[in-house]
Amino acid sequence: MPVVIGCLMPHPPIVIPDIGRDNLNRVTSTTDAMLKVAEQVAQAEPDALVFISPHSAGFTDSIAMRANPILEGSFAGFGSPEVRFSKKNDLAFVEELVIAANDFDLSVTKVGHGYLDLMVSDELDHGVLVPLYYLNTTMPGLPIVSISIDYGGFDEHYALGMAIQRASNFVPERVALIASGDLSHRLIPGAPAGYDPRGVDFDAKIKEIFDTGYFNELPKLDPSLIEAAGECGLRSIYALAGAFNGLEIKTKVLSYEGPFGVGYMVAEVYPGEPSPERASDPVRLAMYSLQQYFKLGHPVDPPANTPDELLNTRAGAFVCLKVDGDLRGCVGTIQPTQGNLAEEIMANAVQAATADPRFYPVIANEVARLQFSVDILEEPEPVHSESQLDPKVYGIIVKSGYRTGLLLPDIEGVDSVDRQIGIAKQKAGIGPSENVELYRFRVTRYE
Repeated sequence: MPVVIGCLMPHPPIVIPDIGRDNLNRVTSTTDAMLKVAEQVAQAEPDALVFISPHSAGFTDSIAMRANPILEGSFAGFGSPEVRFSKKNDLAFVEELVIAANDFDLSVTKVGHGYLDLMVSDELDHGVLVPLYYLNTTMPGLPIVSISIDYGGFDEHYALGMAIQRASNFVPERVALIASGDLSHRLIPGAPAGYDPRGVDFDAKIKEIFDTGYFNELPKLDPSLIEAAGECGLRSIYALAGAFNGLEIKTKVLSYEGPFGVGYMVAEVYPGEPSPERASDPVRLAMYSLQQYFKLGHPVDPPANTPDELLNTRAGAFVCLKVDGDLRGCVGTIQPTQGNLAEEIMANAVQAATADPRFYPVIANEVARLQFSVDILEEPEPVHSESQLDPKVYGIIVKSGYRTGLLLPDIEGVDSVDRQIGIAKQKAGIGPSENVELYRFRVTRYE
């Protein structure tokens, strides 16, 4: 089953009644929202709670997953040892997640007794315990999974979310994903990490992203703004976003406040229907081809579940890669060069990532952020008049001797036949005034 609900939950121990005491009235928006989230998660009927915490014992260069059967923790470090939890670890999900993470070329390390035994590796940290305190009010019997972030790139944590999504599709369970994290720690003078006036701007931007559900805005955050904020939750948020990759989503911010100089936000993410590219077999093939290429170091054959129509036909195909709407590589073939269309798409996906001379080769950690489009070409036909062209409907091929240029249809900014021909000539090294043979072709585009 897929991830059925995702939540961003803060983790200040002060929201625990036995700890916050007289200060609880200053965080009522947060505590009310945490109780509401607990109700909403329970209504989603998950079989397991998966936590990502920035404070769990781990590594700078590897994601740690707690692998012992029982996971325990208390608020003893905050003066309340009597507030404690002992939870069953969902080891089946852990095993599936390790496999999925390896598919995304992520470094993962199991920790605990019998594995790599870090100090306090079996103890749940407050990044897990605070959200768990509230979730336990409605779901006391659920097993959990505890994952730490590392200090690798944000893209790596988006890929972690995608691995969680994939693992959830291979276990017969409904998963709730809890991204534990506070926002800026520098909202006011005297805040725990000092004061920076841009901390408020960072929190406003994160709230806007959750208000709109536009997770594709995350990579556009100014690195200097992130640094100024002194946050601890952004990597958890990236993982939350990655867990809904390829899905339409609905989001809801339940609360935001920062009374002690640290931003606390509570938000929910609900999966909708698969977006078109998720259901597209050509796009799936292109994605699979790159994932396997970066995992194994060489091209692979089409997978066993490849549709017959892609195995039993031949055609030219173009595969284009983008990151946040910007082209990252595009390579294709006018006529078929492989044994079937599936192989054509897969070969061109690898070429688009590694051999487009306009770009540096794609690296493994970029794959999770790539958007794919696949154009399958129909047989080109000669054109005897420019009146037979339409840049929105037809791609074109221009030929002059051995020089050949091609331009796909419906490209942003190409809105006239003259411009379409001009760009195709330029790509072929053909002068603007030179005569050319013209061909047109239709494509079926999957994106």
